[in-house]
Amino acid sequence: MSTVDLEALRTIERRVLWLATRIVDAANRRAKTQIKVGGHQASSASMVSIMTALWFAHITGEDKVAVKPHASPVYHAIKYLTGELDRSYLTTLRQRGGLQAYPSRTKDPDVSDFSTGSVGLGAVAPLFSALTRRYLDHHVGESSPARFIALVGDAELDEGNIWEAIADPTTKGLGNFTMVVDLNRQSLDRVIPDIAAIRLKRFFADAGWHVAEAKYGSRLTAAFALPDGDALEAHIDSMANEAYQQLFGLEDSALRAAFLHGADPAVVRFTAEYDDRALKSLVTDLGGHDLGLLLRTYRSCDAERDRPSVVFAYTIKGWGLPLAGDALNHAAMLTPEQLEGFRASCGLEPSTEWDRFDPESTAGRICASVGGEINNPLPVPRPLLPVPDSARGTTTTGTVSTQEAFGRALASLADVDGVGDRIVTTAPDVSISTNLGGWINKVGVYSHTERDDHGGADRLLKWAPSPQGQHIELGISEMNLFMLLGQLGLGHDHHDEHLLPIGTVYDPFVLRGLDALIYGLYNDAKFIVVGTPSGVTLAPEGGAHQSTITASVGAELPGLHYAEPAYATEVDWLLCDALAELGRPGGASTYLRLSTRPIDQAPFAAALARYGEAGLRSQVLAGGYRLLDTNGDEDRPGRPAVTIITSGAMAPDALAAATELDQEGVDATVVHLTSPDRAYRSWRAGYAAAATTGTVIRRPSHLHRLIPASERRRPVISVHDAASHSLAWIGSALGTQQYTLGVDRFGESGTIAELHEATGISAGNIVNAALVAVSELDPIDDDAAEPGA
Repeated sequence: MSTVDLEALRTIERRVLWLATRIVDAANRRAKTQIKVGGHQASSASMVSIMTALWFAHITGEDKVAVKPHASPVYHAIKYLTGELDRSYLTTLRQRGGLQAYPSRTKDPDVSDFSTGSVGLGAVAPLFSALTRRYLDHHVGESSPARFIALVGDAELDEGNIWEAIADPTTKGLGNFTMVVDLNRQSLDRVIPDIAAIRLKRFFADAGWHVAEAKYGSRLTAAFALPDGDALEAHIDSMANEAYQQLFGLEDSALRAAFLHGADPAVVRFTAEYDDRALKSLVTDLGGHDLGLLLRTYRSCDAERDRPSVVFAYTIKGWGLPLAGDALNHAAMLTPEQLEGFRASCGLEPSTEWDRFDPESTAGRICASVGGEINNPLPVPRPLLPVPDSARGTTTTGTVSTQEAFGRALASLADVDGVGDRIVTTAPDVSISTNLGGWINKVGVYSHTERDDHGGADRLLKWAPSPQGQHIELGISEMNLFMLLGQLGLGHDHHDEHLLPIGTVYDPFVLRGLDALIYGLYNDAKFIVVGTPSGVTLAPEGGAHQSTITASVGAELPGLHYAEPAYATEVDWLLCDALAELGRPGGASTYLRLSTRPIDQAPFAAALARYGEAGLRSQVLAGGYRLLDTNGDEDRPGRPAVTIITSGAMAPDALAAATELDQEGVDATVVHLTSPDRAYRSWRAGYAAAATTGTVIRRPSHLHRLIPASERRRPVISVHDAASHSLAWIGSALGTQQYTLGVDRFGESGTIAELHEATGISAGNIVNAALVAVSELDPIDDDAAEPGA
């Protein structure tokens, strides 16, 4: 503590408070918009001391911090004072191209370590980043020491995902993680009647965490040691949150009367020694605004080498502002008169209000020193690893499910130099049922300590956790799965080590972790998620385990490629391409939607013979190929024709329907979309550019290359073991009639045949839709006028 100039820190703290307040004010003084701009002056104020102590006297360049969403103006003020943020950005909060409403590592000019905004997620992102660092230290060697810190609001602890993360055994022993709770006892709309801080502290302690607090400031703590000070402490401790909060908005005799309401005579006697102003200064001296106490508390957490820490920092929402203590101050703004008074109290004028400190001043030198240490370096591209095109070669015989093929391909990749050692897998207690067994037998389960296998050496599955393992087994929490995948997928950005993370999960439960999945993608994390088994084809399991809308989610999320193969080699090619994609500039994450349905590989072998390996692989990766082609030597002119478009596990039904239609005198081409997502994006790229630039892209989409102009008037029958709308765009893309077959109801237990029939996606349903389609066709006149003529 002797090396910290607390007076200089207080000067910086005051300037940070001013800048954060003025940043929000400037955003709301811009030209009027259709909707409120917003901002959080009061919520920022409660964090100023916590963040000033952290940035200017505690953290180093190796440390990673997640900032409470509503404290983004404080973060930007600090980054401005330390030289990373240009002054021109200070008036751009919540403006396009400017400072984002909440800290964003992908959108803000002063890149934060973690995006926050969906409360609860930023709170544990550094925890999983600390786990990632521990994993990397065991696998590539120890790097420079780093601390991982989450700054959270007390109401944020209502989010269940925080407790799921804290309870998971994989996060135990992470002594380099600290959560700092801004205990201002207010939510968005009110003072919380009972924040139950004692209960929260017990929760953390029971989870094995070190619990520290900065409750009362140094002056108030010293007062407690004086005669009758114990009565003062008991009186303050017993005050309701609402009663204590209101003291910050009262002055003089009104404050004294409110504070002494119901007080013991000893408290009245004690306070008689203080005038009204001194009394307010004393009884509102909270530990969360005491820089020296905060620093001592942070350092006590550093001493905890073997367990995470949590600091409860007692603060006041609106600290240092006229808004302090107001129960409805969450989105309140200082009036112009209040702002002018605050500016003057900081020794600033309109001409100097945005200035940094004099570089020769003590505060200026501290800011410059901190900036040189912690400001972000320019990003370095991820490395391109020697991922092969295929892990196992082509599979052309037998019956194999895509889930089984995934397990085999992954196990083979373990032996690829420069790739296998970079793959890390994780699953929420579903490793075996998602076919990770072969991989785990090769690489082992990860634990930061050696653990007994309890006789497991005699089992087929080798489950002996150790620091050398490459599979991280989680408890049953899909939120933890995606939070961990997201941080493993930032291994290069945060720890200078590129990993290839793969997570497996039962496909319907992708939705249970959707918030965390979106969070990872928004953070520009790169990973692979395998949702398996999927669809009602998982027939006996019943509706609770049968997914329907996940295909749509995969196709609609930015930064994510979604693929749904049917054949083993398709899985192999798509998996290897997905791994390579993780390192490509502008690359994306990948979602593979797989099935446990065994599928005959012969149709794929026939396609392989037609296209050749290189040609077929190219089409599989582009989004699809013609699985059954009726325009070959056996094509019979004059017969009605349809195009059946399918994806994934429905390929056998589509082929069976084509065979039956042939017997009915109808030709049917079967197009298998290995990635409906890539096929859709290829089509959309043309008209999206036209909509934004007015320029028409003449390059045909992949779908149009698969279905030539001579076939585009044919009716399309789409069939998917997913919601029918997932492929419903195809008719528009081709300009023809489309009949969409899909699963638009909840599933149930039964056989595959029974459920396909019940949900309307069986071969018989495809045939019926095709026959209706051709019966409604008008005679085609090739010389007919163009549409609109």
